[in-house]
Amino acid sequence: MKLKAPSLPALPKLNLPKIDFKEIAEEFRTLDPKDPGLWPVVPRVLILIGIFLVLLLAAWWLGWRVQFEELDAKQQEEARLKEDWLNKKRQAVNLDEHRKQLAEMDRSFGVLLKQLPNRSEMEALLVDVNQAGLGRGLQFELFKPGTEVMRDFYAELPITVKLSGSYHDLGAFTGDVAKMPRIVTLNDMEVVESAAKDKAGTGLLTMSTTVKTFRYLDDEEVARMKREKAEKDKKAKAAGGQK
Repeated sequence: MKLKAPSLPALPKLNLPKIDFKEIAEEFRTLDPKDPGLWPVVPRVLILIGIFLVLLLAAWWLGWRVQFEELDAKQQEEARLKEDWLNKKRQAVNLDEHRKQLAEMDRSFGVLLKQLPNRSEMEALLVDVNQAGLGRGLQFELFKPGTEVMRDFYAELPITVKLSGSYHDLGAFTGDVAKMPRIVTLNDMEVVESAAKDKAGTGLLTMSTTVKTFRYLDDEEVARMKREKAEKDKKAKAAGGQK
């Protein structure tokens, strides 16, 4: 026995009203601007919708647009302030750790500063550099200290050096300089063959370099540098104002 599927009731047909655009256009053509109360319903509705859209557009252009821009700027400022607040909060939470790091930096800076001689120790340091070369059997052809160059908290003293010796002795000299307890650097090194020879008849090399050593400035020198800088800035500002 076969079962028949139940039949569904037929849906009622929707009778949608037909829009006659010609009739609507004709109604618009026959409108009497002096008596809006007699206008047909469709033109009145369409005109009201148009007026409403125009008012919305005018309101957005004249008022809402500026307010939206201000709102966007305030939202960006709010995000920036929140980020600043979070950064400051992180710093406040890690304040003790930052203080420990600062103390460690001060200690490390103090250790480095102790490697710089003061004014009275510079002469002994120059003697140490000279003795490092003589101790390796090198012959100094030139050892000429230059003019000190003042920096923020230290002074830089360049020394023009020219010395000759064997390859191994020159290498040992540079190693001795690097091991000095004070900070000494070799700059602009140039090594060439020399016409001279040692007792065994082996050819020698001549090395030309600029040895730079450093010393820290005392409080009086730092204060004088600050005064000179302030006077220089004052003169530069006055000269700029006269232009």
